[in-house]
Amino acid sequence: MLFDVLTLFPEMFECLNKSVIGKAKEKGLININLINIRDFSKDKHKKVDDTPYGGGAGMVLMPDVVYDAYKSVDSEEAKVIYMSPKGKKLNQSKIKELSKHKHLIFLCGHYEGVDQRVIDKIVDEEISIGDYVLTGGEIPAMVLIDSVSRYIQGVIKDDSTKEESFSQGLLEYPQYTRPEIFEGQKIPKVLLSGHHQNIDKWRKEQSLRITLNKRPELLKEVKLSEDDKKILDKICNEVPNE
Repeated sequence: MLFDVLTLFPEMFECLNKSVIGKAKEKGLININLINIRDFSKDKHKKVDDTPYGGGAGMVLMPDVVYDAYKSVDSEEAKVIYMSPKGKKLNQSKIKELSKHKHLIFLCGHYEGVDQRVIDKIVDEEISIGDYVLTGGEIPAMVLIDSVSRYIQGVIKDDSTKEESFSQGLLEYPQYTRPEIFEGQKIPKVLLSGHHQNIDKWRKEQSLRITLNKRPELLKEVKLSEDDKKILDKICNEVPNE
């Protein structure tokens, strides 16, 4: 997959050369191309922004500069995403959908944002990573690159995404590894039993329990099996320890 990022601060993306994403780049599974919007400025001082019409604080990125940067990487397969707090909130379903594209272009705003005319002309979708405001779109773009890349074949093991949080609408069950006893705490016995059916049942119960306690609203959106409903009823009817 090709990721093109239109940004004023390409140096911020250095962290994507590390860990899983860095290895995926080395293998050629993904390609992250950083386009410095400032390179397309027609001003001798490389000015890319100006004061907003109508007054107000801050500066706005000029439409012609952004458009020229976009045209330098546009393709028929490209989907253009503007990272914006006004966009639709990102979730796992959207991440899976985006992973099916071959070419994604991320527009990172800065200052007070981008001239609306170029947004209307080139952007296919606006996406937000949460109900808060950051200084620019670079960090949200990195979030999307990281999360989408995980669904590209070969980046991580296929099984890694099947049972993690949100993949099936629920939060993931707890994980344990060696040593068997840590600070007096033992791992659950069922995980040592070798009985895979019982382990799967325990994991499902833990997943339901954690989702109920931490994100109960998710249970309204996921389709539960009859067995899941029975487990959930059992959890809800438990008598709390006094």
